[in-house]
Amino acid sequence: MASVGLGRIMILGSRGMVGSAIIRRLTKAPGVSEIIPVCREQVDLTNQKDTYNFIESKRPDWVVVAAAKVGGIHANNIYPKDFIFENLSIQLNTINGAFRAGVERLIFLGSSCIYPKYTEQPIKEESLLAGVLEPTNEAYAIAKIAGLKLCESFNRQYQTDYRSLMPTNLYGIGDTYHPTNSHVIPGLIRRFNASKLEDASLVTVWGTGTVRREFLFVDDLADAVVHVMNLSKKTIESIASTSASHLNVGTGSDCSIAELASLIKKIVEVDAEIYFDTTKPDGTPRKLLDTSRLERTGWSAQTPLHEGLKIAYSDFKQRYKCTG
Repeated sequence: MASVGLGRIMILGSRGMVGSAIIRRLTKAPGVSEIIPVCREQVDLTNQKDTYNFIESKRPDWVVVAAAKVGGIHANNIYPKDFIFENLSIQLNTINGAFRAGVERLIFLGSSCIYPKYTEQPIKEESLLAGVLEPTNEAYAIAKIAGLKLCESFNRQYQTDYRSLMPTNLYGIGDTYHPTNSHVIPGLIRRFNASKLEDASLVTVWGTGTVRREFLFVDDLADAVVHVMNLSKKTIESIASTSASHLNVGTGSDCSIAELASLIKKIVEVDAEIYFDTTKPDGTPRKLLDTSRLERTGWSAQTPLHEGLKIAYSDFKQRYKCTG
């Protein structure tokens, strides 16, 4: 799709996996006059005054809110206060700071965890607030719901052009491989790689392995972000429903955690047996997004899961100086 001239774009959270991928994509996009990367060393986005002043000093044409406190099921379950407080602070300060600085166009990135634990699959945007959330990541989900509703409210009251994207589970280049707080794919890559280096016979996976998840390569999300930025406001409004202003971003297919573990085991090339620790929580039984609204505008994910996992594992080995 032809660029409409994106101008100066501020990327909040520029050193994270998502922010870095968006910058990689923007360097290839026409109509971009300047990319303004912003990391936590430059400004503390939980500090209202500093955030307001920083955005005001730069006056971008677009703000992309890719900054967030994120983590896997363990981290979300253990540190709920941190997840709701920090994400609410970041969102309130950045979105309102953009408005105060006269920024009329903004992209807010949320998460598929905003949807009820039990809902019709694949999940349509209209399912938001239609049921009870998954308890293990409720705090994070509530914060992300508040962010997209803040964008929606600015649009209704001030006719701004603030667009919210809700991606499914992300993985890829630049992921975080914390021993306990990472998401499922980096967690499994780390564990299988460790078992290979240590010649271990067993790799433990949390839960029953039966729950199903959808996974999106982060560079595909970055492509979706730029695609949506290039859509006209009229197009965005035409595909919005009466009850949902945000757009899902996913692949349209999912797999069980057991299938995912077997695939990563094969990619890492390790002989260890997979043990499912059923004393640990599974989380939501299934979480597959309906991405038909976004696909009607001409976008679709391009990276098959097995190819994305190979890239992610290669990136992991390079960054962590792993052998084997």
